[in-house]
Order: sequence, then C-alpha cells, then structure tokens
Amino acid sequence: MISKYFNPYTDFGFKKLFGEEGSKDLLIDFLNQLLPAHHQIAKLSFKNPENLSTTLEERKAIFDIYCESASGERFIVEMQKAKMRFFKDRSLFYSTFPIREQGKKGVWDFRLLPVYFIAILDFIYDEKEDERKFRRDVSLKDQDGDIFYDKLHFKFLQMPLFNKTENELETHFDKWVYFLKHLEDMDHIPAILNEPVFQKGFDIAEVSHLSTEQYDDYLKSVLSYNEAKAVTDTAFADGKVEGKIEGKIEGKIEGKIEERFETARAMQAEGFDIATIARLTKLTTQQIESL
Repeated sequence: MISKYFNPYTDFGFKKLFGEEGSKDLLIDFLNQLLPAHHQIAKLSFKNPENLSTTLEERKAIFDIYCESASGERFIVEMQKAKMRFFKDRSLFYSTFPIREQGKKGVWDFRLLPVYFIAILDFIYDEKEDERKFRRDVSLKDQDGDIFYDKLHFKFLQMPLFNKTENELETHFDKWVYFLKHLEDMDHIPAILNEPVFQKGFDIAEVSHLSTEQYDDYLKSVLSYNEAKAVTDTAFADGKVEGKIEGKIEGKIEGKIEERFETARAMQAEGFDIATIARLTKLTTQQIESL
C-alpha cells in the first residue's frame, strides 16, 4: 500500500520537499533552525548538482545551496541524506566541493565563503551505542577546544535517534524533525503541526497531488530506496559492501526478463496494482498475473 504522504528520504521526496523553487520557504524555515543567528537565511538559490560531481551516486548525495543572510553575508549549505560506509570520510570529501569551486584564476587572496554541511540521515553511523547523539554540531577546534576556523561546519542529524513523541515536541526544530521522520506514516495533519509551513509541506507531500509522471518517478524512487536500504543495511552489518547499488532498479527494468520478474514480485509484495507494475517493469499484465 502506498501511504498518503511520500517518503521524504527518497530522492524524489527529498527534492520535491526541499529542492524546488516553490518550496524554498520550507527549506529556509528548516535550515534556520540549524544555523546560528548571524547566518539566518534571508534568501537562497540552488546550485545545479549535475555540475558538482562525476558519478550518479554523488549527484544524488549532494544538494548545494547558496544562501544570503539578512546582513548580506553569503554562505553555502550542503545537504546530504544517503546511507554509506566511511560516512565521515565521504562527508569531508563532499564538503570540499563548494570550497574548491570558490577558487579563482589569477591573483586571489584565498578568502572563502563559509560552508555548512548538513546531513539528514535515516541511519545511525555511530558504532558505539554509548557515544551516539541525535544531533552533532562539528567545527574545527584546537587542543584547548577553541574555534580554529569558523567557516566550515558540519551538522549531522541521526534521525533514528530522535524519539520524542508528539506530546514531547517543544521547539520548532523538534516539530521539523518529527515531521520528516514520521511523514510517510501519517494519515492526517497532527494538531501540533497545524501551522502554515507544515500545512504546505503536507500538501506538497500528498501522493494524490502528484501527476501521473511524478507518481511513476516516485514509485521508482521508492523501489530504489528500499533496495538500497536493504543492501546497505546488510553491508553495514557485515562490515563489507555486497555489491553496487547505483542504477540497479533501472537495470532491472531495462534488463533481463528474469530480473524484471523479480522486481514485479517485489512490487506485488508491496501492494502495487497490476497496471502500475506493468507500466514500470514493461511486463504484460498476463506475465504479472502468472507470478
């Protein structure tokens, strides 16, 4: 069964909710809960992620946003949500993209704009349970704990560690995290989230409001997300990568007939109707009914 609201962790859902011109106000409101007072966002623009990386995986992981504070200072935010091994290493690597892009030819004094790397994670990367934190704000400090460099910040949200119930939500930030974590499981707008910014978020996320093409894209995104999550969950548990995920769903749809049957069975188990399965797998209704 497809939920009333889409999964914001899917590539489709994440971009629809935060990555379109029409939803900028949602993104600004969310980011301002994480950013310091002197970097509250007045306006922002998106960087085309296609220009930032060389692989499909990197393009899906990177979400580059140019921001301007109320005082006119410009800074950059990177958002990332993908589950991965060597997470901290890759986070540092991705944070170098907006740094490298600021390099100028000719005479340059090396002055950089501030960069914030914000990761909304649907997994727990801390291996030791007693060291786990839902939110971790990281900056470069010296041996005495004093800030050494104030233009590079990391903010990690390990969403599974947020366990507040609806009655325990205290701040606007709490409400945002609760909204993102439970959106797909909701069938109505809770009273505590009955505010304009969240009302708009629910309206954007309602599956019935998607066009046929958008709905197809979302279903493919769900399949990709579920398969990627299953494979990477195994890889994290075993301490090794079991295989490449990138492009796997697309490969099944366009590949061998046996693989398309496998995808169709998985969709049947998830409750998709035959017409939708046929449209996405390119199988006939007779082939699907025979499974």
